[in-house]
Amino acid sequence: MIISIASDHAGLNLKKEIKNYLTNKGVDVVDFGTNSLDSCDYPDFGYPAACAVKDKKVDFGILVCYTGIGMSMVANKVKGIRGALVGSVENAHLTREHNNANVLCLAAKDIATPLVFEIVDEFLNTEFAGGRHERRVNKVMDIEK
Repeated sequence: MIISIASDHAGLNLKKEIKNYLTNKGVDVVDFGTNSLDSCDYPDFGYPAACAVKDKKVDFGILVCYTGIGMSMVANKVKGIRGALVGSVENAHLTREHNNANVLCLAAKDIATPLVFEIVDEFLNTEFAGGRHERRVNKVMDIEK
């Protein structure tokens, strides 16, 4: 499994924790930045990380900013991306199982370790259920056309 990861300055510390956690588990992580606490603009990092998912260079993306909202907005501007702002293990499960989300967006201000690790694991290890959910996801994806 290969994961793209990105953050702005406000999400940098949480991004580093997630990256280290995944790397220690043997997951390949492609880091799109930022790597500085200097103020920066989240689209500069979130967009290329989401594009890596769209282009199938990675399996999933994880984007982190202060609220998670900005990164979620950026991710969902990329055709083929279903980014979900998640703050609980249950919602990580449901957004994969029901929505086939491919980018996990996280709020650095709201989530700390070890909860974030549980959320990441649930997101990455839950399969899409298909069935009636596939019909709904297809309708969402048709909106892009």
